This record gives sequence, C-alpha cells and structure tokens, in this order.
Amino acid sequence: MCALRIVVDRSDDWRPYYPTDDLIEADTFLAQIEHTPKRVINLCTNLDYLGRGYYVSLLAQARGSRVLPSVDTLNTLRRKSTTAMQLEGLAPALEELNDLLRDECMDSITIEVMFGECHDSRLSRFSRRLFERLPCPLLEARLERRITGWRLLRVRPLSLKSLNVDSQELFSRALNRYSRDIWRTPRSKRRYRFDLAMLVNPEERLPPSNKGALKEFIRAGRRCGIDVALITHRDAGRLAEFDGLFLRETTALDHHTWRLARRAEHEGLSVIDAPQDILRCTNKVYLHELLRTKGVPTPKAQLLQRSSTVRLKHQAQTMDYPLVLKVPDGSFSRGIVKVSSSDELVREAQRLFASSDLLLLQEWLPTEFDWRIGVLNGTPLFASRYFMARGHWQIYDHSGKSVKSGGFTTHAIEDVPKAVIKTALKATRLIGNGLYGVDLKQIGDRVVVIEINDNPNIDAGIEDAVLGRKLYENIMAVFLQRMENRGRGRTG
Repeated sequence: MCALRIVVDRSDDWRPYYPTDDLIEADTFLAQIEHTPKRVINLCTNLDYLGRGYYVSLLAQARGSRVLPSVDTLNTLRRKSTTAMQLEGLAPALEELNDLLRDECMDSITIEVMFGECHDSRLSRFSRRLFERLPCPLLEARLERRITGWRLLRVRPLSLKSLNVDSQELFSRALNRYSRDIWRTPRSKRRYRFDLAMLVNPEERLPPSNKGALKEFIRAGRRCGIDVALITHRDAGRLAEFDGLFLRETTALDHHTWRLARRAEHEGLSVIDAPQDILRCTNKVYLHELLRTKGVPTPKAQLLQRSSTVRLKHQAQTMDYPLVLKVPDGSFSRGIVKVSSSDELVREAQRLFASSDLLLLQEWLPTEFDWRIGVLNGTPLFASRYFMARGHWQIYDHSGKSVKSGGFTTHAIEDVPKAVIKTALKATRLIGNGLYGVDLKQIGDRVVVIEINDNPNIDAGIEDAVLGRKLYENIMAVFLQRMENRGRGRTG
C-alpha cells in the first residue's frame, strides 16, 4: 500500500484539524530525495503555473506518486477553454438545479466543493459531478441563473487557509470519507502493498463476473499483497486512492466505464480494461476492419450504411441467406438479428439504423458452440465452449421475459485445437496486452474470429472450472507486476 502525504504550505495551516503523521510541509516535500511512490494530497495555496503548489504536483508525478490535483487538472483549471471542455458533461446536473433551486431567491450562488462534497444538500449531486471532472481537493464554483437555467460561470481552486469554521468541519469530514485509511485504518494493519479498485454494478443483469468470482478476486488479490475494494461509478472521485482499476462492469464507449478507465489511466493507475482496449473491442465495425486488414480470419461480411438503404438488397446479393445483422456496440447477443430474406434484411436494417449509421452484415456460421479463449498479457488463460441456448441460434436468448443461455464446458489449454489458440493469440496481439475473451467458431478446418471482448466473463464455476483459484491469482499477478513496474517508473 502506498503511504499517504498531505502537503501544506506550513504545518500551522493544519492547526484546526486532527494531528496526523501524514502531514508534510511543501518545502520539505520538494526537497526530498527518496522516491517511494505515495498518494499525495496537495493542499498548497499557490497552485498557479510554476508556483509552489504546482511544483508539488509536478514532482509528485515525476516520482511515480498519484497526486490530487494532478498537473493536468491544474493546467485545465488555468485555461478557461479547456475547463469548459472538461465540464461539458455537467449539463444534466445543471439542468437538475432548475427544479432543485426553483425557490432560490438569489440569482447567483458561490459554493465550496471539498472532495466532491458541499454544504448545500441541493447541490450534492452537482458537487460530486464537478469533482469527478476536475479532481481537485478544494474548489470554489460560481453559479448564475440565466433565462435558460443555471450556468456555471467560474471554477477555481480554494485555499485551505480561507476556510471558516463551518467549512473546516466539512473539509475534515470530506477528507475522512475520501481517504478511507488516513485515520480509520491503524498503521499496524497496513499489510498490503497495493490497493486495487474493482468496478462493479450491482444492478447489472448480466455482469461479467458473478458474486462468487468477485470474492475469489478479492481473496487472490490479498494473497498477492493487493487490497481489492469493490467500487461503483459513484466512487469515481476516489480513484486517486488506488494503484489499479479492474473493470468488472460491462464496458461501452460514451459510458462511465470508458470515462473511468481513461481517468484512471491518466492518474497513473494500472488499468484493465485499458481505454484503448475498450475503444478497439466494443465496436464491431472497428474490429471487422482491423481483423480484415491484418489477415485474421473472420466470417465474410459487409458494412452497410444508413445513407445507402436503397442498395441493401443489391449489397447482399453476393452472400447466402440466412445472414447475421449486427449493431456495432451490441453485447451478450443483444443488437444482433438473423435475417432470412432480402425483405427481412431491409426491415431489420431500417430498425437498427435508428441507433447507428453503420451496421455489420455477416455470413451465418451455424455451430453447436463457440470457443471462448481467455487471453491475459498475450498468454492463453482459459478455454471454454459456450453452447447455443436451447432452441435458439445464439448463446443468449433475450426473446422471453428472462434471459436464457446455453451450457458450457471448460478445458485445459493443451486440449484445445492448436489452430483455435493460434488464431486467438494472433487476434489479441492487434489489440494490446490486457485481458480479452476471443470468440471463435470452428467449421471443419476453418477457424474464424467472431469478436474480441475487452471485458470477458469470468464467473465462478464456469471459466475457473479447470484452474480454480489459480485463474484469479494469474490475473492479480499481472496487476502486481504492472503496479510494481509503475512504482519503478516503467509502464506496464
């Protein structure tokens, strides 16, 4: 576990708060020559470019520490244009204020935001969202009512020394909640070398890992010296507490999983799934073009454009029905339909074009099962066969009130046809060195890649049926190696 440092201009600045050994003056911090990675909370007053506080964040990052605020956040706060870009996603939270502040008599409000918390409960959600986008410990935001609603006029860092008694109390509580082990975890219990956040969504119908698997990940992490904590997207403001992020929620672009992965990577965390992996794997059109141009065998396919709807029947003439029509970002067999005629193709395409300008039309390759090869860090991890749902042509059947799926078998890697393993590894080398699930079909001697999943299922009792707890330990070992490498200044 990384040690914590709270950096202030002078130790007297901390006089209103509970004493802590984690406190250090800025001049002392800047003069240090030991570079053991730490978690740093920078509370210096002068955060301007090339000011003392700026250098605290700059040198903390250079030493491999995770610091709040980061240099990027400080630079964003300096530039009005980049701040506006960073805050574009706040529109929904601002719209909510129109109802929440309907009875507000003032036309402008200035709020203090401390680790995402504020005094006014009406502004709690807005404050949290602001902190998620500009992770700075202390912020001052000015809101103004316009004809069209409330607008954010200004955001700037707030000085610790400027806080009144009420604000000091809020700061103390917010800091306590933000950093769970500043005072609440006795130093004698800090036996883990690293902290790993595992992102989950308790409301997800088809999560990538069941509860049994999540427990196994936690146990395996602790055996490797990693304290694994479950978080949800609402904990985005806590990312700087951790050394790594493991996404066990189904990923998508333009989604909080993508934004959290990007932010975590930017903060210097080891991330699986990396943003690049999400980008490359979640869009079937991108995957199709990538695999095709690199010579990885895939089903015969064509890209369909919304602007060329009148040519759909003509485009499909070179392919034999039935065919499979896919939206680019479907998952768990969703957004995928089988069409048996040109008329059905046109009808279904028009329906799916409502959500995407491009669709993928593929040949249908009926098989009893799909191979799923798990690949981690360029090495085969597990091999399962996913069978089609009873009476259905896909693994998952969404046609009823509940989702039905087919059976499975899991096999030792050495028992899998070599062509299947070889093709899976060839495909993932084009993506990166993360954790992937490659879906393949084998028809006689022909092996084709159906898709590559950046967020593969790992469920207790299924994918771990051969390796058992070793499966989870292998994944945690990769995190351990990468977090160690980052601590020594190398990427991983």
